[in-house]
Amino acid sequence: MKKLLCAFLLIGMSSAIAPAFAQSAAGNKEAAKKPAAKVTKKAPAKAAAAATPAAAAAAGEDEQEDLGEANIEGSTVTHYNCELGNKITTYNNVGDDKYMAIRWQNKVHRLGRIGTSTGANRFENRKAGLVWINIPSKAMLLDSRKGQQLANECRNPEQAKALAAKG
Repeated sequence: MKKLLCAFLLIGMSSAIAPAFAQSAAGNKEAAKKPAAKVTKKAPAKAAAAATPAAAAAAGEDEQEDLGEANIEGSTVTHYNCELGNKITTYNNVGDDKYMAIRWQNKVHRLGRIGTSTGANRFENRKAGLVWINIPSKAMLLDSRKGQQLANECRNPEQAKALAAKG
């Protein structure tokens, strides 16, 4: 009796599976004829971010990646001395407060201004992973990829004089 029941189950299952298998095999032949469409995860996110200007500005990555070469000709140069002997040079153009350039480890990077609610001067280059924050008492350089400080307690000559006058 058990053998008979098992036989009926096998026959029933094979008759149910065979048409489904035949359909999937036919579908595979048609799929082989058509080129596979590429599916990317980034495309919907970029399309959604580009849908609104505010979202695109908040994401800022596309704009940040295309900062281009830093042009330091005719710029105002400021030298910063930081803790641990680090030195940073900044280049600012008088007529353009949206961008600046910094020299860090013998490379010049162009950074774009990022608005803040505190009034601090924050500039960022996401492609290089650099964030420059300048407040009245000091400045610092951060690595946004690693989440760590590259240079802290950076002061230009004016900030150093103000610190010496306090202490």
